[in-house]
Amino acid sequence: MQRVRMSLPYYHQFGWEAEVVTVDCKYIDIGLDELLLETVPKNVIIHRIKALNKQITTKIGLGSVALRSLYYYRKKVNSLLKQKNYDLIYFSTTQFPVCILGAYWKKKFKIPYVIDLQDPWHSNYYKNKPKNERPKKYWLSYRLNKYLEPLALRHADGIISVSENYISDIKTRYPELENAPSSIITFSAFPPDMQIAIHNRDQFPPILLPDFINLVYIGRGGRDMHKAIIPVFAALRLGMAKQSFLFSKLKLYFIGTSYAPAGQGEQTIMPLARIYGIENQIIEITDRISYYRTLSTLQAADALFIPGSDDPAYSASKIYPYLLANRPLLAVINADSPIAEILKEYNIKDVYTYNKTPEVELKVMAFLMNLLTGAIDLPDYNINAIEKYGAKNMTKKQCLLFNNVLEQVKFS
Repeated sequence: MQRVRMSLPYYHQFGWEAEVVTVDCKYIDIGLDELLLETVPKNVIIHRIKALNKQITTKIGLGSVALRSLYYYRKKVNSLLKQKNYDLIYFSTTQFPVCILGAYWKKKFKIPYVIDLQDPWHSNYYKNKPKNERPKKYWLSYRLNKYLEPLALRHADGIISVSENYISDIKTRYPELENAPSSIITFSAFPPDMQIAIHNRDQFPPILLPDFINLVYIGRGGRDMHKAIIPVFAALRLGMAKQSFLFSKLKLYFIGTSYAPAGQGEQTIMPLARIYGIENQIIEITDRISYYRTLSTLQAADALFIPGSDDPAYSASKIYPYLLANRPLLAVINADSPIAEILKEYNIKDVYTYNKTPEVELKVMAFLMNLLTGAIDLPDYNINAIEKYGAKNMTKKQCLLFNNVLEQVKFS
C-alpha cells in the first residue's frame, strides 16, 4: 500500500494517471490510520470494494483479505475495463493471491499487467526450519503460494522488485519471463509523512519511558533477526557487567513485532534477552502501532536500531522512516543485504554486519557508550542519496518500466 500511496502525487508528472482499486477499510481487521489519506491527491479516483466477512470465513479457516476479496476485485475491475480504456494494471501489494486476476484480465481484455514483488511470494526459506520457527498456517500457505504464484507470474508483462535476488529467482523459475521488462525499485522516503507526524504528535500517547536513554526499533520481530540482535544483546550484557550504573539507564525497545491481532502476539525477542540476562533493559511490545504513531515514536527516540534478517534478500521498508527521523542510527545486518549499500550511500557510520564485521560486539559497545555519554552525533546525509531514494525518483522508475512494458506489448 505504501508504495502506491507515496507514488500517487507524482504519477501525473511522468505521464500516467492512476485509479486505485482497494478493499474498503471496514472489511480489514488491522488498525486504521486516517492520516494516510492526507497525502492522496484529491483528484485520484479510488474504487473501494467489499470482502467476505472474516468472522464468517474464519470458521472454515479463511482469514486472508486477498482471498476474501478476490471475487469483488474481479467483479469491480471487470466493470471498469468494460467502461473505459486502461493501458495497464499494476499490482503493488503483499496480498499476492489477488495477482492471479492479472492473467484473467489479460486474456479477457487484452490488457498487460505488472507485478510488484515487495516480498517473496512462494519461498523455500522456512522449508527446512523447525516447526516452531515457521509462521502459523505455514503448511497451507506454502502449498497455496506454490500453486498460485505460477498462475500470476507466467503471464506477467513486467516485474518490479525491491531486491535483485527476487527478480533473478523468478526469472529462473519462469523462463518465459526472461525478456519481460523488470526493474529493481526499492522502497522510498516520503518527507511529507514526517511533517504530518510532527503536526499530529499530540494524538499519539507516548510509548517511551521518561528518564531513560531510549534506543528504538519498530517493526516485525522473528527468529530470523536473532543473528543481528545477538551482538547488541552481547554488548549490552558486557556493558551491564562493566558499568551497570551507566548501562542501566538504557532501554532498548522492540515495538510491533507480531502480525497477530492486538493482544495475541507471541514475543520473539524477549526470550533471547532472557538468555543474555538483560531482560530488564529490553521492552518488547508485540502489538502493531499506526504508521504515523510509528514516525512520532521514532522522532522521540534518543537513537534508532535496525536489525536485519538472516535472509540476504530481505529489504526492509522501515529504513526510510528511520532515515527521515534524523536520529542517531545503529544497524546490524546481513553482509549480503541490499540495506547495506543504501545505508552506506546515505553516509550512515554505524552499520555493521553480524557475519563479516570483525569484533562487531565491541563496535556496538562503542556506539552504546557514546549514546549513553552524550558523545553521539546526528547523521549527516548524502544529498545525492536523499534524491535517489526519494518517492519522486522511485515513481519515475516505475513509470519508465510501465512505458517499457507498453512498448514491448505494442511490438509483440
